[in-house]
Amino acid sequence: MRRRALLSAAAGTVAVGATSIGAGAAPAAAHPGGHRQVRTGLQNLIDDGWKALAGAKVGMVSNPTGVDSAYRHAVDLMVEGGTVDIVGVFGPEHGFRGSAQAGSSEGTSVDPRTGLTVYDAYGATQDDWAAMFRKAGIDTVVYDIQDVGARFYTYIWTLYDSMVAAAKVGLRYVVLDRPNPCGGRAYGPMMTAGYESGVGKKEIVQQHGMTTGELARFYNGEFLPTDAGRSVELSVVQVGNWRTDQLGTDLTYLPWVLPSPNMPTQTSALVYPGTCMFEGTNAAEGRGTTRPFELVGAPYLDYHWSDRLNAAELPGVRFREAYFTPTFNKYANTLCNGLEVEIVDPARYDPIATAVTMLVEAKKYDGFAWRYDDYDPVRPYWIDKLTGSTRLRTMIDDGAGASDVIHAWSGELSAFRARRRRYLLYSGPGR
Repeated sequence: MRRRALLSAAAGTVAVGATSIGAGAAPAAAHPGGHRQVRTGLQNLIDDGWKALAGAKVGMVSNPTGVDSAYRHAVDLMVEGGTVDIVGVFGPEHGFRGSAQAGSSEGTSVDPRTGLTVYDAYGATQDDWAAMFRKAGIDTVVYDIQDVGARFYTYIWTLYDSMVAAAKVGLRYVVLDRPNPCGGRAYGPMMTAGYESGVGKKEIVQQHGMTTGELARFYNGEFLPTDAGRSVELSVVQVGNWRTDQLGTDLTYLPWVLPSPNMPTQTSALVYPGTCMFEGTNAAEGRGTTRPFELVGAPYLDYHWSDRLNAAELPGVRFREAYFTPTFNKYANTLCNGLEVEIVDPARYDPIATAVTMLVEAKKYDGFAWRYDDYDPVRPYWIDKLTGSTRLRTMIDDGAGASDVIHAWSGELSAFRARRRRYLLYSGPGR
C-alpha cells in the first residue's frame, strides 16, 4: 500500500501531523455508470494484507458499520484471520453490535463471537478512555464507524475523545475512512463557546462536509495540541476513487449498515443534518416510523404546512403531505399531521436551509413549542445545543425569515470552510 507523508503547514502554524495511506493497488471494478467503484479504507487495508497494522496490539473503536464489501466485520476478520493482534473493542452509543436505542449502550461485556472484551465507551470522559486503553494493553487504536456528516451525530465526538486520550497515553491512532453520505459541502452555524455538550464539543459547523479521516486530521491540527498537549500519531487509510459530490444515494453498491437505529437509509443521512433540529421542538422527527427524519409532524400541524413549503420552491426538495402514527418516542400511538421530505435533486439540496424554512413555517402554528429541558436550567433549550447557540431560536421567535436566519451565520461558515481546507483529502465541488 502506498504511503505519502502529508506536507506540514507553513512555519508558525500547527502541522497537520498525520500520515495518509492511499488507496490500495488492487484494481477497482467499474461501476455500471462507468466510474471506478469507491473502496472504503477498510477494504483497502484488507486488500493490502493488513500491513498498516503489522506488529501492533490493536484496540478497535467500531460498531456494526465497520464492514467490508461482503458485510464482514473488521473485528471478526481480524480475529478469524489471525494476522492482526486485536486485544479489545470499544463500543460507542448504541453499542458495538448496535442493539441499543438512542442515548443507550450495551455495557462492558465479552463478545460471544470473538471472545474479546468490549468496553462500554458511551459517555466516557477522556480520562475514562485513557484508563480503558491502558487496561486493554493496546498500542494502536483503530477507528471504523460510518458517520453521517452532522455535528450532533455523537460518533464524531467518540472519535475526538478517544484521539485526545490516545495522545495523552502515547498511542498510535488509525482511522479507516469511509465516504461522507452528505458529501463535501459544509453548511450551517458554528457551535459557540458555552454550548458544548454530547452533541457538540468543539467549534465546527452543523454539517461539516468532511469524512471521519478528514475530521481526525482537523482535530489533530486544530484542537489536540491544546486539549491533549500534543497531536496524536495519526494515520488515515483513505477511501479509494471517491469524489465528494458522490453522495450516499449515489453509492448504493457500497454496504449500508444502519449506523444507529434511526438511520436506516442513505436518504435518512442526507436529511438528518437539517431535520434533526426538530428534536429541539415538540414536533415528531419521525422516530418510531420507518422514515425517521424524512417524516416530520405533530397533531397541531396540517396540510397547509407542506403547501406553504412547496410554494417557497426550495432547491432540490419537495414536500409530500403525510400522516403517521409513531410507535415510540414523541406522540407514540398518536396521529401526527405533517410531511415527508422528498429530495428530488441531491446536488442542489441544502438540508439545513430547508429545515430552517420548515421551522419558520411551523412556528406560525399555535401549538408549536421549543423543547425545554428542566434538568439544565442554564441551557434548557435543546435546539440551542443542536445549533450551537441561542441565535436560531431567538431569531425565529422574533419573527425573522429563513433567509435572515441563514445569512446570520454566513461569515462563520466561510471562515470554517477556509480553516478546514488544508486537512482535506478528497476533491469535489465546494471544497
